Amino acid sequence: MSSLSDRLKSLGVQVGAEKSRQAARANHPIEKLLQGEVRQTHYGETFVIEELFPYGHAHGSQPLNLTAPLEMMAEWGQDRRVAACPPEGFAFLDTETTGLSGGAGTYAFLVGVGRFEADGFRLAQFFMRDPAEEPALLAALENFLIPCQTVVTFNGKSFDLPLLKTRYISNGAPPPLGEAAHLDLLHLARRLWRDRLPSRTLSYLEEHILGQTRTEDDTPGWMIPQIYLDYLRSGDARPLKGVVYHNAMDILSLAALMELMGHLLADPLNGQVAHALDLVALGKLHEDLGFWDNAARIFEQSLTQDLPPEAQTQTTKRLSILHKRRGEMPNALSLWWQAAADREIYAHIELAKYYEHSQKDLHEAKRWTEAALAILNLPEVPKYEKIQWEDDLLHRLARIEQKISRSEPM
Repeated sequence: MSSLSDRLKSLGVQVGAEKSRQAARANHPIEKLLQGEVRQTHYGETFVIEELFPYGHAHGSQPLNLTAPLEMMAEWGQDRRVAACPPEGFAFLDTETTGLSGGAGTYAFLVGVGRFEADGFRLAQFFMRDPAEEPALLAALENFLIPCQTVVTFNGKSFDLPLLKTRYISNGAPPPLGEAAHLDLLHLARRLWRDRLPSRTLSYLEEHILGQTRTEDDTPGWMIPQIYLDYLRSGDARPLKGVVYHNAMDILSLAALMELMGHLLADPLNGQVAHALDLVALGKLHEDLGFWDNAARIFEQSLTQDLPPEAQTQTTKRLSILHKRRGEMPNALSLWWQAAADREIYAHIELAKYYEHSQKDLHEAKRWTEAALAILNLPEVPKYEKIQWEDDLLHRLARIEQKISRSEPM
């Protein structure tokens, strides 16, 4: 194992100023700035900050509970273990690191984990006062994770979990929860809110979805690695208060967001979805998971609300195709006729298909195909639409005309 001197050098900390660091630590140690404890492990000491939030503690508009049905969350995560996991089996995890790109030289100097217990939500933050404490931090973290069966993160699939795995392996220890289920809420957040919100970062969702505003104590994420490196150089822990606050808020937001998402996925039509675009996103997700009946009902509900024109068009199209897949042709035809009246090319093509293949009415199929081509030749139609549709329509028209010529007597 490398020496403390080697580890400090790897982090860009100049070795040889230990006396000044010790003086700063004596005046402004993290143990006096934050309410925590020095915890003893088989590998030495590490500093741990814990706080218990009672059930129902409000994080913005969302109480800290885990009561949502998780069957749909398990379907989305492609892991049935999520639905069977009890509330106390979830670990909500986030790391603060010495670099934002990961890699073997990156350390997780602060690991925040939350889990539900009998009395509420326990938040524990494991802090590495210097790199020599890394084995102890990892051991204390592993002990805290013993009851947990499912990890919940935000971008943890590509960053937090691989980084922690690397740190455990580098210290000659197997990573905890190696076979645990994992839900990365970043990917679900992108599915649910990419069409409505300009950003899907956790802090943005915290403010605009959960209604929680951070105080001025918060430290922006991009500043955090440098603040820790400055702490290693100076020994002054005062700037770290904002880092610890930032990490704590991330964990609380993870837990609150999990509860909200679980309810949204399980019952989108209970009136709690305030935005029509969110309903559309939920409908798409149900459709992609194969729950077509649910998706159709969600799309139908969204079309009764104030959707932007483009979203209205696309949702009508998705709903019509769903009706077609489910064999509900009268409903599909009704939507296609409505869309065709609005000069939607896809609707003309679907009607041409219907009359050609289902009704064997070649002349009606030809009429709808020619009508689509006529729309494409209108001067106000964008060029990209002509490029998108024209070749297919010309090919379809030629095929239908051949069928007509073969079917009619000479």
